[in-house]
Amino acid sequence: MRAAGSGIATIADRDATTLEVWYPALALGEPPGAPMVLAADTDQERRVRFRPTETRIDLDAAPDGAADAYLRLHLLSARLVRPRELNVDGIFGQLALVAWTDLGAVHPADLDELRARRRLAGKTLTVHGIDKFPRMTDFVSPSGVRIADASRVRLGAYLAEGTVVMQEGFVNFNAGTLGACMVEGRITAGSVVDADSDIGGGSSIMGTLSGGGTHVTRIGKRCLLGANSGTGISLGDDSAVEAGLYVTRGTLVTLPDGAVVKAIELSSQPGVLFRRNSVRGNVEAVPWKSSTFTGLNPDLHS
Repeated sequence: MRAAGSGIATIADRDATTLEVWYPALALGEPPGAPMVLAADTDQERRVRFRPTETRIDLDAAPDGAADAYLRLHLLSARLVRPRELNVDGIFGQLALVAWTDLGAVHPADLDELRARRRLAGKTLTVHGIDKFPRMTDFVSPSGVRIADASRVRLGAYLAEGTVVMQEGFVNFNAGTLGACMVEGRITAGSVVDADSDIGGGSSIMGTLSGGGTHVTRIGKRCLLGANSGTGISLGDDSAVEAGLYVTRGTLVTLPDGAVVKAIELSSQPGVLFRRNSVRGNVEAVPWKSSTFTGLNPDLHS
């Protein structure tokens, strides 16, 4: 599959590093329109210059350069492709480390000088972060979602209509929700959550970055991760992990018939509640009916 975008690249004067690329026009297939027209080609205060950019990429190939990488992230957040439907192998190496400020992208080596100039002029500089990934809402604002703290959702996150991300919720790139969901926990890179599921406060979905293994976790429909719980296996539809319990692939789980298996053997099976027996201390997997979970509050997700 191919995709294209027309946008504007921000390039550092210091070393010609591409700090960011914004694509207001993007599409699957052919370029969506004429190249962008610039109002100005430099920002002397930030020590950057701007360049119109038209980018064409093969979504099955690995990212090749910053313009390619930023187009992939835009396509995800604009809902033109879903997580895992494009190749993001090696994307970290294609992105520069950037100081994200209230004035825009700045080369980190220019940050102290810029801060000093602003202070001496009686002004301030707010630095939102120093990272390779920016906030999604600085580039793309998908319709029908609520995000309480924009810094908690990276560009490249995929948020379906009706999704609510509360203050402590977090959604990484190439990850997100496939339907209306409540997100008060962490959705890590590569993980997806299907419709009508609740990722409870402080909960976590184990990802594949930084030695996290190769199992890509999917949360099914009408699932519940209780507060401060977590999972390293996929949950089938109508399943839950009780509050405070973290289920990893190797967690030993007792079944209703007394058999003991590793949790990975139950990955993606529907209608399962993972809980810890409060008397014996062992982790159990028991049948769970979706009627136990009253579902999302429609007033919050309309």
